[in-house]
Formats: sequence, structure tokens, C-alpha cells
Amino acid sequence: MTPTHILLLISIYFIILLVISYFTGKNDSNLDFFKAGKKSPWYLVAFGMVGASLSGVTFISVPGWVEASQFSYMQVVFGYFLGYLITSYVLLPIYYKQNVTSIYEYLDDRFGFVSYKVGAISFFISRVLGASFRLFLVAIVLQQFVFDELGVRFEITVLISVLLIWIYTFRGGIKTIVWTDTLQTLFMLVSVGLSIYFILDKLDWTFAEFIASEEFSNYSKTLFTDDFLAKNHLVKSFLGGMFITICMTGLDQDMMQKNLTCSTLKDAQKNMVSFSIVLVIVTFVFMLLGVLLFIYANKNGIELPLMDGKPKSDLLFPQIALKSDLGIGVAITFMLGLIAAAYSSADSALTSLTTSFCVDFLNIAKKSESNQKRTRKITHVGMSVLLIIVVIAFKHILDTNVIDGLLQVAGYTYGPLLGLFTFGIFTKHQVKDNYVWIVALASVILTLILANFNALMAFVTLSDQSTVIHDYLGGYIFGYELLPLNGLLTFFGLWLLRKK
Repeated sequence: MTPTHILLLISIYFIILLVISYFTGKNDSNLDFFKAGKKSPWYLVAFGMVGASLSGVTFISVPGWVEASQFSYMQVVFGYFLGYLITSYVLLPIYYKQNVTSIYEYLDDRFGFVSYKVGAISFFISRVLGASFRLFLVAIVLQQFVFDELGVRFEITVLISVLLIWIYTFRGGIKTIVWTDTLQTLFMLVSVGLSIYFILDKLDWTFAEFIASEEFSNYSKTLFTDDFLAKNHLVKSFLGGMFITICMTGLDQDMMQKNLTCSTLKDAQKNMVSFSIVLVIVTFVFMLLGVLLFIYANKNGIELPLMDGKPKSDLLFPQIALKSDLGIGVAITFMLGLIAAAYSSADSALTSLTTSFCVDFLNIAKKSESNQKRTRKITHVGMSVLLIIVVIAFKHILDTNVIDGLLQVAGYTYGPLLGLFTFGIFTKHQVKDNYVWIVALASVILTLILANFNALMAFVTLSDQSTVIHDYLGGYIFGYELLPLNGLLTFFGLWLLRKK
């Protein structure tokens, strides 16, 4: 599939999104932009959230991670499921009861102004980094397989990607996204299904033969319970996954903004539960695809693609889809799936960042109606520029698998949110609000120190010119349990700040 063909496919795809945007953005009101008039059908939101949650990270990075981690990621996904149930029946009732636009308004009512801003800032940093991770992944694929051959710089690739998102979201906002996410999820699921079908056909396997094969068994270990000290132990992964979902969905304005467009709490809960079941199944299918990709690569002598001279497992799926002899069918379905997966999360992230900044920092509700609309549009442009800058920076600093990097960052940035909401919901104490920011900052710093304790101590030891480097944690490696640990530290700090 040539770069020209890919660009033509992208153009047709975005024309479809612009048509949807035209009809959903006719009103151009802040109510529609922020809440979709609270008239979204729950089943539409649920289906669209599958694509937004999976994103380009799952579409490319999860299959590419199979060789290094086997099916251990499913341990995290099982934790996700429990986290979605907790979000449905603990957090959603609170948001609907208070009729919030930004979910961090709860912290203002519960604790005060500083806590509110700490929550909003935590989300803002988290979502900027998370959205940038996802956009970065798509940008490097487009760069590697399209724009490099056309002589276009990476920075221009990123600029074009964000500009396209801005064009179809600047009027309709979340109302447009509810509909575009539905279309994008459909494209993504069809794409992964067809990719599995075409690869199985090329390998001359039925699906049953694939599952029964020795090659599949080499990749399919799911539960890791042998070494509790290891990063991928079942308990650590499950609890980490649960708290990641509670934070990255239940305490995240991006994901909750879609749920809050449903007319009733009951509809929002039906949306969340049905979505969580589908998500577990779909993620497992992506793992199966990853196994097929590595089997196919091994049988055909395909090496991991290089990026800046280093092997990059995230690029294996696009390498096989676009550069192997699987045919034009795989190439087309892959590109449609990639574009859909990428933009279904990036567009909602841009909208939620605009919403949060307008409501939580600019206090848009107190402005006149004409100023509200102007403020929203200027902010939407500003958030787009910010994403462009961060994505470009990632190219020079990111050296890990994208899905792993995303979950590691969540452990630091969402911790204060977890601690604040947990303390607010499960205790009746008030806190000394002016000092909450110190607690949040201290918990992040302590978590960072714990996660890198051995490395820090080794640096100190080497500075003293000693040749003996000790393992001060007894071989324990922190994984995704950093998030609940961070939240626990915040909770403890708030306990110390409680008013008598």
C-alpha cells in the first residue's frame, strides 16, 4: 500500500467525520459542547467508549507487547473490570446527584477551593500526557510508513494530526464525539477481526488449530503467581488495574464527560457495565492478534522495525500490515482501524481538556454568554497547541513500550486524585484546604523515590566511589501498584490535615 493510497484513505475517513460534525455541531452551544444536551443514548455512549478506552495504544502497543509479557496484561484487564463496577456504583451516583459539568467540582463542595484546583491540575497533567502518548503512537506509524517516504518532517505529521481533530470537534464538542466514537469503534473492531482472519488464512490455519498450536502456547501464559517480587505478579497487576480504571475512568473528566451526557444515572450505569464486559473480550482478541503477528513474523523472517536505530515492537503490526505480502485487504483494514483507534481517544481528550480548563480554571459559568463561547473556542485552540508540543517532545524522550509507559505515568499523576476522592467519599472529615497541595506534591515525590529507590541508592553509592551496590528492596520491583500506593500516601496526608 503506497503512501498516496494511505493519504487518500485518511482523507475519505475525515470527510465522513466532518459530515457528522456538521450535523451534530449546528447548535454550537456550550451546553452541547460540554454535555451534549444530556440526551445521548446510553448504548451509543457505551459502544463509543470501547474505542476511546482502547485507542491506538491498544490497537498497536498491546499486540506488540505480547512477546515481552505474554498474556500478563490480561491480569491488569481483569482488574479493570472490577474498577468499572466500582466507578458505576460509587462515583457515578455522586456526579449525577451534584449535576456537575466538571467532576472536580465535587472536591470544591467537599473540601474547598485549593482541593478543587489540585484535582483539576492532576487531571490536566494526566490527560495531556495520556492523550500525547496516544497521539505519539499514531504519529510515529504515519511517519514511518507514509510521511518519511514523502520527505515530511515528524513535527508536520503531528501538526496535521491535531489540526484534523480540532476541525471536527471545535463546534460540536462532546456531542460530535459521542457519534464519531461510535463509528470509530466499529472501524477498529472490524479491522482487528479482519486482520486475524487474513493472517490465519495466510498461515493456512483455522482458528481452532491456532489455539491448539504449540506456537500459541509459547505466548499464552496469563497468570503469573510464582514471584511476588516481580512486576507482573497477579495480585499487583490486578489491584493496579482496578485502581488504574477507577482513576483513568472514574476520576477522569474525559471518560466521565461521556457518561454525564446520558439523561439518567441508570442509563449511565448500564452504559458502564456493558462497556466493561465488551472491553475485556476485545482486549483478549487484541492479545490473540499479537500472538499471530509474532508467529507470522517468525515464520517469514520479519525483524522488528527500527525507530531511531532501536527495535520498536509497537511498529510490528503496521510493518506486517503495510509491508508484508498479506495483501491490500489487511493494509486497508489496518489503516482504518489505526486511524479510528487513535482519533477516538484523542478527540475526546482534546474536548475534555477544553472543558476542564474552561470550567475549572477560567470559571466560564460566570462569564456572559457571548464571552463563554469565545473563551471556549480560544481554549480549544490552546489545548491543541499544547498537545502538539508534548507529542513532539515524546519522540526525543520516550524509550519504552507505549502502553507500559502510559500505565507507569498514571501511577504518579492520578494518585492525588485517588486519595482526594477516597478521603472525601469514605470519611466525613474536613481538611485544612490551604495545605492540600503540599500533600499531593509530597505523595508524588515519595512515590517517585520509592519506585526508583535502588537506582537512587546506587547513584549515591557510586558517588562515594564504592564498588558494592546493594538491592535495598530485596529484589522487589514496583509495578502498577504504584497508583494505589500514591493514593494511600495522599489519603494519609489528608488524615493528618483533618480538622478537629
